[in-house]
Amino acid sequence: MRKIFRKYVISLMSFSIALFSVTATANTLEKIREEGAITIGVANEVPYGYTTPDGEPAGEAPSIAVQILNNLGVGNVKVVVTEFGSLIPGLRAGRFDVIAAGMYITPKRCKQILFSNPTYSIGEGFLVKNGNPKKLNGYDNIKSQSVKLGVMSGSVEYGYARDFGIGMGKIVTLPDYPSGVAALKSGRIDALAGTSLTMASLSKKDNRVELAQPFTPLMIKGESIKGYGGFGFRPSDTALHGAFNSELKGFIDTESHLAMVEPYGFGKHTSPGGMTAEKLCQ
Repeated sequence: MRKIFRKYVISLMSFSIALFSVTATANTLEKIREEGAITIGVANEVPYGYTTPDGEPAGEAPSIAVQILNNLGVGNVKVVVTEFGSLIPGLRAGRFDVIAAGMYITPKRCKQILFSNPTYSIGEGFLVKNGNPKKLNGYDNIKSQSVKLGVMSGSVEYGYARDFGIGMGKIVTLPDYPSGVAALKSGRIDALAGTSLTMASLSKKDNRVELAQPFTPLMIKGESIKGYGGFGFRPSDTALHGAFNSELKGFIDTESHLAMVEPYGFGKHTSPGGMTAEKLCQ
């Protein structure tokens, strides 16, 4: 009798958890539609996701997010700015509802959050002092010289450097890119790693640094490393994730999409092609 009762309690608990899970998946989508408002998270990284001096969303990801969310009936898109490494914890903690920071889709991150299909693909680059005095034109130069490479906390570049075989003593983790530029100019690091678009954007803001050119394409274990960025959602928000992805499918690579992202340096040359989050998460 005890065993039967115990099985009944366990079954009831499992049903309750499942019911709660199903309810939770619809809650965020229903809530934002009812309220007409949503909050997105960015890391203030130009040109991926940042805010204007007036606090308005700007960059590739926020611009697309506003369009897609408007299509879903949500007209008021608020923005929370946080460090890149705090985006996933902030999403899971409920500080915002969508990560709109151009975050690369990786298997490790896929274990923590849901990703939309990618909206762009891009390669890597270095920011160096003017004239590139140490001739740092790729990860192989970092590995072969006594130099320091700066990477942003929580970024894929940390993993790239490690997987490329660069010693941990050569890697300096920084909270954000402004800190990285400051570290570069002060001599604390010799190169700052990031996507080529971000590094090019940073170089335009300070005449003491430049984008390392030419740059040797990053290869790890015989594979070309190219990042694909998308939007992040809480694992329970399957309804919001599905609705967002559905709208995204009909928008990416259209004339409207390309006209929207071209001012940020994106375009046909950064098209994700037929790549999906499912493939990238494997």
